[in-house]
Amino acid sequence: MRKKLVCVSCPVGCELEVEVHGPGAIEVSGNRCPRGEAYAREEVTDPKRVLMSLVKVVGGEPPLASVRTDRPIPKRLIPRAMEVIKKLSVPAPVEVGQVLVRDLVGTGANLVATRHVPQAE
Repeated sequence: MRKKLVCVSCPVGCELEVEVHGPGAIEVSGNRCPRGEAYAREEVTDPKRVLMSLVKVVGGEPPLASVRTDRPIPKRLIPRAMEVIKKLSVPAPVEVGQVLVRDLVGTGANLVATRHVPQAE
């Protein structure tokens, strides 16, 4: 399998070419630094992303708070994480940085609020 990627590990944006010959046999070219190679290997074996969404806030104005994971989680676990997030409702007030779910679906990542939501008057 051959795949082309643009590295996002630093501002250079190297154009990478990744060739997968089999399990553990990955060849990376086009990278100008070791971070590019590490990024490419992870991207073809177990890609990760920071998950961003909204959570219902009971008694808050507005009634939703933006949230995100505090570190990237495996893309394959995003559907399970979204099921948890869809069912979640938290009481107002919500503060920026407040941890709403610890160790989201066993990833080690916490779900944190990124918006202040005061209690409705």
